Amino acid sequence: MNAPLIRVEQLTKDYVMGSNVVPALCGVSLDIAAGEFVAVMGPSGSGKSTFMNLLGCLDHPSGGRYWLDGEEISQLSGDELARVRNRKLGFVFQHFNLLARTSALDNVALPLLYSPMPPSQRGDHAAKFLAQVGLAERMDHHPAQLSGGQQQRVAIARALVNDPQLVLADEPTGALDSHTSVEIMALLQQLNREGITIVVVTHEHDIANFAGRIISFRDGKVVEDRTNAAKEAAATS
Repeated sequence: MNAPLIRVEQLTKDYVMGSNVVPALCGVSLDIAAGEFVAVMGPSGSGKSTFMNLLGCLDHPSGGRYWLDGEEISQLSGDELARVRNRKLGFVFQHFNLLARTSALDNVALPLLYSPMPPSQRGDHAAKFLAQVGLAERMDHHPAQLSGGQQQRVAIARALVNDPQLVLADEPTGALDSHTSVEIMALLQQLNREGITIVVVTHEHDIANFAGRIISFRDGKVVEDRTNAAKEAAATS
């Protein structure tokens, strides 16, 4: 049996605030297989964003262990975590995080600055991913010239440009209207069907229902981990 893409065992994270220690994650253990589409849910303060930050190698756990693609991540240095982020992870954020004075193409190509790809190849490579998300005709546009949905598509293309094994999306539809949100989630579903593992943090049940598995957090713990029956029913109907 193949090892899971993500494995965490008794993962904890504490924050020190003055003389107080505030637990944000309390012994989380779970696996996520390659090719899954997982939604992580929970109210504010539940631990879901802390969990996402640890999966994304943006922070160190206080305790427990984390393996990504068979490599233990929990004890890596800051530089080593940056290497993992660049090689294996793509990120999509609620507010897009695009450079305002930079074209869509150059925004997508930005992560390639840290890759071994020759500069002469980066533009064509980035253009391929913009075309994949339906923006082949918008490559020279700056973010202010794009709709919110188009900006998020640029952000998704940027997340894909280094061919990551895992895409982490933190409230990817939080700044979008309901119609555009459906379009973005349908795009993430399509990418998942093409083999990319996707983990989405959301507080919206309608968004979570695009995923095949829903993990719910409360008070730093997993309180529910279930297959999304609604999505399975839709797939077989």
